[in-house]
Amino acid sequence: MRLIIKYEHLFMILEKAKESKIEICGFLLGRQKDNDVIVEEAVFTKNKLNSPTAFEIDPLEIVEVLDYADEKGLEPVGIFHSHLCKPIPSERDIRGMKLWRNVWLIVDNKGNYGAFILKDDEKIEEVEIEIIQS
Repeated sequence: MRLIIKYEHLFMILEKAKESKIEICGFLLGRQKDNDVIVEEAVFTKNKLNSPTAFEIDPLEIVEVLDYADEKGLEPVGIFHSHLCKPIPSERDIRGMKLWRNVWLIVDNKGNYGAFILKDDEKIEEVEIEIIQS
C-alpha cells in the first residue's frame, strides 16, 4: 500500500504541527485506486480534547467533513494527527484505527512523519509515502 500526498498538503500539516502545543488532527480526502491512497485534500478539524497527548474530533464536525467530501466527489481516505513525540501509533491510536480503518498519517513537531494502517485488528503496517509536486 502507498499513500500519495502532495508536498503542499504534507507541508501544511507539518507546519501546523510545529506551531501547535496540542495534537492537531484532521482528515485526508481523496480516492483509493488499487493499492494507492491518493490524497486530494487535507481538512483540519479541532482537537476536542485540546490536549498535547491525545485528540478527538467532534462527531458533528466529522459529519460536516464527510458531507464536504461527498459534495467534492471525494472519500475520507485517511486521518492525520500529530504527536509531540515519535510519530508512531500509540495505544489510543490503535483503538481509533479499529474504528477508522484507513491510513493514519502521524507527524511530529520536528518534521518527521509516518503512515500506518491496521490489518486484521492487531497488526500495524507501515505504509509507503510518496510525495508529489502539485
